[in-house]
Amino acid sequence: MPAFLMFGKYSSESLNHVSPDRTDKAVALIKRHGGNIKAMYALLGEHDLVFIVDFPTMEEAMVASIGVNKLTGISFATSPALSVEKFDKMLAKAGDI
Repeated sequence: MPAFLMFGKYSSESLNHVSPDRTDKAVALIKRHGGNIKAMYALLGEHDLVFIVDFPTMEEAMVASIGVNKLTGISFATSPALSVEKFDKMLAKAGDI
Protein backbone atom coordinates (compact mmCIF):
# COMPACT_ATOMS: atom_id res chain seq x y z
CA MET A 1 0.00 0.00 0.00
CA PRO A 2 1.20 3.53 -0.68
CA ALA A 3 2.60 5.43 2.30
CA PHE A 4 1.49 8.92 3.32
CA LEU A 5 2.78 11.44 5.83
CA MET A 6 0.03 13.37 7.57
CA PHE A 7 1.47 16.57 9.06
CA GLY A 8 -0.81 18.13 11.68
CA LYS A 9 -0.95 21.65 13.07
CA TYR A 10 -2.96 22.39 16.22
CA SER A 11 -5.27 25.37 16.40
CA SER A 12 -5.82 27.07 19.75
CA GLU A 13 -9.24 25.44 19.92
CA SER A 14 -8.02 21.94 19.02
CA LEU A 15 -5.46 22.10 21.85
CA ASN A 16 -8.34 22.50 24.32
CA HIS A 17 -9.65 19.06 23.40
CA VAL A 18 -6.50 16.92 23.38
CA SER A 19 -7.30 13.53 24.92
CA PRO A 20 -6.62 9.83 24.46
CA ASP A 21 -10.30 9.41 23.51
CA ARG A 22 -10.00 11.91 20.64
CA THR A 23 -6.83 10.17 19.47
CA ASP A 24 -8.68 6.83 19.51
CA LYS A 25 -11.50 8.32 17.44
CA ALA A 26 -9.02 9.72 14.90
CA VAL A 27 -7.27 6.33 14.65
CA ALA A 28 -10.63 4.59 14.13
CA LEU A 29 -11.55 7.05 11.37
CA ILE A 30 -8.24 6.44 9.60
CA LYS A 31 -8.75 2.67 9.84
CA ARG A 32 -12.32 2.96 8.47
CA HIS A 33 -10.76 4.45 5.34
CA GLY A 34 -8.33 1.58 4.91
CA GLY A 35 -5.44 3.25 6.72
CA ASN A 36 -2.76 1.22 8.46
CA ILE A 37 -0.98 3.48 10.95
CA LYS A 38 2.75 2.78 11.10
CA ALA A 39 3.63 5.52 13.62
CA MET A 40 2.35 8.75 15.18
CA TYR A 41 4.68 11.39 16.61
CA ALA A 42 4.31 14.73 18.37
CA LEU A 43 6.79 17.28 17.02
CA LEU A 44 8.39 20.59 17.83
CA GLY A 45 8.72 23.14 15.07
CA GLU A 46 6.67 23.84 11.96
CA HIS A 47 4.33 20.88 12.54
CA ASP A 48 2.86 19.59 15.78
CA LEU A 49 2.14 16.02 14.67
CA VAL A 50 3.10 13.54 12.01
CA PHE A 51 1.29 10.30 11.27
CA ILE A 52 2.91 7.73 8.99
CA VAL A 53 0.06 5.81 7.38
CA ASP A 54 -0.39 3.34 4.54
CA PHE A 55 -3.61 3.85 2.56
CA PRO A 56 -4.94 1.75 -0.32
CA THR A 57 -5.49 4.81 -2.54
CA MET A 58 -4.83 8.53 -2.64
CA GLU A 59 -8.58 9.11 -2.47
CA GLU A 60 -8.83 7.24 0.84
CA ALA A 61 -5.89 9.25 2.20
CA MET A 62 -7.62 12.50 1.23
CA VAL A 63 -10.95 11.51 2.75
CA ALA A 64 -9.26 10.40 5.99
CA SER A 65 -7.20 13.59 6.17
CA ILE A 66 -10.29 15.77 5.79
CA GLY A 67 -12.25 13.56 8.18
CA VAL A 68 -9.62 13.80 10.91
CA ASN A 69 -9.55 17.58 10.45
CA LYS A 70 -13.32 17.77 10.85
CA LEU A 71 -13.24 15.45 13.87
CA THR A 72 -10.36 17.10 15.75
CA GLY A 73 -10.00 20.64 14.44
CA ILE A 74 -6.35 19.83 13.67
CA SER A 75 -5.29 20.99 10.22
CA PHE A 76 -3.58 18.17 8.31
CA ALA A 77 -1.41 18.38 5.19
CA THR A 78 -1.16 14.88 3.74
CA SER A 79 1.62 13.96 1.34
CA PRO A 80 2.42 10.73 -0.49
CA ALA A 81 5.77 9.21 0.43
CA LEU A 82 8.06 6.84 -1.42
CA SER A 83 10.99 4.97 0.06
CA VAL A 84 14.37 6.17 -1.18
CA GLU A 85 15.02 2.68 -2.55
CA LYS A 86 11.84 2.81 -4.68
CA PHE A 87 12.62 6.38 -5.68
CA ASP A 88 16.09 5.37 -6.89
CA LYS A 89 14.61 2.49 -8.94
CA MET A 90 11.98 4.82 -10.40
CA LEU A 91 14.63 7.30 -11.48
CA ALA A 92 16.73 4.52 -13.00
CA LYS A 93 13.74 3.63 -15.21
CA ALA A 94 13.61 7.24 -16.40
CA GLY A 95 17.16 7.06 -17.68
CA ASP A 96 20.01 9.42 -17.02
CA ILE A 97 19.02 12.69 -15.47
